[in-house]
Amino acid sequence: MNIANQLSVLRMILVPVFIGALLYYSPERSFCYPLILIVFLLACLTDGVDGYLARKLNEKTVLGSYIDPVADKLLLLSGFLSLSFMGHLPAWMHIPAWLTIPVIARDVIILIGSTMIFLTTGKLTAQPLFIGKLTTVLQMASLFVALTPFPHSFKIFLFIVTLCLTLLSGLRYIQMGGRLIQSS
Repeated sequence: MNIANQLSVLRMILVPVFIGALLYYSPERSFCYPLILIVFLLACLTDGVDGYLARKLNEKTVLGSYIDPVADKLLLLSGFLSLSFMGHLPAWMHIPAWLTIPVIARDVIILIGSTMIFLTTGKLTAQPLFIGKLTTVLQMASLFVALTPFPHSFKIFLFIVTLCLTLLSGLRYIQMGGRLIQSS
């Protein structure tokens, strides 16, 4: 278990802390707000640092190729679901369902496609696309912006850009999966 993989595991551990802080947040418990931001930013930071360290120290592992995206998905999906459906949060923290639903659908489709590839070919190698990495960064940025009192018009603009990239990257992964299945 190298440092990069430990950071991915840390990101997984931070997810319930993040969700818990969101659940307990209220105007009376405003101390939760800095915790929400710190935990979320720390989780995002581990995403960038774990990949950098794996490449820099030449410690890429098969385990890391699986737990890194799982840790990302846990953070992103729990964040989108929480900010869309936790009714006690202030309106300025809300993420519209028209963004959350495609984010979840894309990841479910990728998971189903990966399972089909594995069942069809007997193997699965996690190969992230650049557009997929960019989508992850934009999704993290959307969550961060939702957690902060940025102007509403800026949030909507970022949400629309994130939606477009989420859909585009989903199509690219579907195309890649189709080619993998056809070549087997």
